[in-house]
Amino acid sequence: MPSPSRPLLVTTALPYANGPLHLGHLLETIQADIWVRHLRLCERTVVFVCADDAHGTPIMLRAAQDQIPPEQLIASVQADHLADFSRFGIAFDHYHTTHSPENQALVLRFYEALKKGHHLVTRRIRQMYDPEAGLFLPDRYIRGTCPRCGALDQYGDNCEVCGASYSPGELISPRSSLSGKTPEMRETEHVFVRLEGFRDRLRRFVHEQADLDRGVAKKLDEWLGGELRDWDITRDQPYFGFPIPDRTGQFFYVWLDAPIGYLASFRAWTQTHPGTDFDESLKAGSPTELYHFLGKDIIYFHGLFWPALLSAVGFRLPSGLFVHGFLTVNGQKMSKSRGTFLTARDFAESHPPEALRYYFATKLGSGIEDLDLDLGDLQQRYNADLVGKFVNLAARSSPFLDSGTGPQLSSSLPDPDLYDRFRKSAGAISAAYEAREFSRALRTIMDLADQANQYFTACAPWSNRRENSERAREIATETLNLFRLLTGYLKPVLPELTGRIETWLGVTTARWGDLDQPLLGRSLPPYTPLLTRLAVPPATALSRPLSLDLNPTPAAGSPMNQTPDPAPTIDIHQFNQVNLKVARILSAEKVEGSDKLLRLRISLGDEERTVFAGIQTAYTPENLVGRLTVVVANLAPRKMRFGISEAMVLAASDGASGPFLLSPDSGAAPGMVVR
Repeated sequence: MPSPSRPLLVTTALPYANGPLHLGHLLETIQADIWVRHLRLCERTVVFVCADDAHGTPIMLRAAQDQIPPEQLIASVQADHLADFSRFGIAFDHYHTTHSPENQALVLRFYEALKKGHHLVTRRIRQMYDPEAGLFLPDRYIRGTCPRCGALDQYGDNCEVCGASYSPGELISPRSSLSGKTPEMRETEHVFVRLEGFRDRLRRFVHEQADLDRGVAKKLDEWLGGELRDWDITRDQPYFGFPIPDRTGQFFYVWLDAPIGYLASFRAWTQTHPGTDFDESLKAGSPTELYHFLGKDIIYFHGLFWPALLSAVGFRLPSGLFVHGFLTVNGQKMSKSRGTFLTARDFAESHPPEALRYYFATKLGSGIEDLDLDLGDLQQRYNADLVGKFVNLAARSSPFLDSGTGPQLSSSLPDPDLYDRFRKSAGAISAAYEAREFSRALRTIMDLADQANQYFTACAPWSNRRENSERAREIATETLNLFRLLTGYLKPVLPELTGRIETWLGVTTARWGDLDQPLLGRSLPPYTPLLTRLAVPPATALSRPLSLDLNPTPAAGSPMNQTPDPAPTIDIHQFNQVNLKVARILSAEKVEGSDKLLRLRISLGDEERTVFAGIQTAYTPENLVGRLTVVVANLAPRKMRFGISEAMVLAASDGASGPFLLSPDSGAAPGMVVR
């Protein structure tokens, strides 16, 4: 755990500057962003940095294919990455590139320190060379038959079928992915870092110094128990990277300058923040703590090679490695052919980005277990938790704040002990966030949301609103203050939504202490819907991304008063797609500017919704409160001129008389399914 008084430098693994961000990148950066936002609510000093990994053969080849300089390619990709991060509320203090003067200077500094410490060795090696392409081939550009299981068309370093690791020279019938030709073996001289000389320091790091998951520490210890292989840090031309000053025609391997890019990004940040000294912050023994978020596929590099490099140059070692598992989509690996490869932009164009932040948070703990993105489950959690429980508190209580001159909070809370109990939950929620047990934090928050909804339902402000409007306003004030506390608790996860809520409430939560005092006696703007439900069924979530019907073609007149054309017959499966439920009308009011519509607030038992119904000609609002009716519960949300309608109330009409609400028989309860 980070020390309460020390500054922190936090990083995430660097996205490769060769293409768009995918959801695997977002899993890691969202996890880190939530942690950093929480620490700042705890008044901690945190610098959160990252960069694009901008060197290597793939970038050189992609730029050549696009007939542009590599610098132009990586600049374009970086702009796209920054736009994607912004869409998902990920706020780095500085986002850099490894192709920068700061990084080049640091790479040379590390190289000289490794030479001075006698940690480098040169040796002649044999590598596969594509004479037609004119370059030594990276392992991933060699394909062939697996020497272990015989699987065809496997990479030059590992088999995706049996999981075996091997050298490219062991591959059966190898061929170049660039030319399709059989590569030839050529001899070259490379520079290696000798990890064996760091063994004792690495043991202390793993066993005594670093905050590591037990599984991560065990795996590193296994590697420390065997041979520590020398690490090749050079590549032959042509190559896009930093040239090695004392080696003609050779460049530093991308895996040397990539992690140093963490520090280069921090150095670039310090240049605009003169109160922070780069070397003082990072030297061994510095009070600054260094934390890396990363995937479990790069544990070896960050747990052994990177600490060795830091040790060689005299910098502090990481305080912790926070490792997450792999991401699958609907139970499958991300794959373009299976339709499960989703880029950040794909998701953001068809889903609310914060739905992903919330869903990941509900699934994330501090361990390295794999995480599955089940799009149907995402829909259900978003609708049930955020719409049905959380923002529902504001939607159902705000109509009762009317003081005669507009919405206004009462001057006191009817149940201050309840508010105090919710406020004291901040400690447990904060502790869960700090331990990266986000799922535990959100379970606690949603349990509180359930309790707040139960309080409002039990008090039933609608039952005596006409006789005692002040009592109803006090109940609404209590409920909105509980909602405000939950908003603060959700702020690390949902910065955009909670920011809009804080604007409406006229208050900002910059630290946990800002939640100590309730909001009383202040006027509020009229409530407008904060969220709408995701409406696409889970079965179509991949082929038809979840979306909000915010701009439908408006129907002429009221849908309740239109006589439909004769409909064709349907079978039982089609009928079962319509979700008819019993609803209780909690409140009703006329819609200003309409002589047909009433705005209804309905209860479906476990959630509430707003519905616009064209029944004003037949019913007065006061005669509807408390009445049971039937609604279509799975109708897509519909944006109307007066707001968003989240269901449809059923009514009968023959075109000449009506509409008449359909009422369930006595004994029915809100939420019951109509069949």
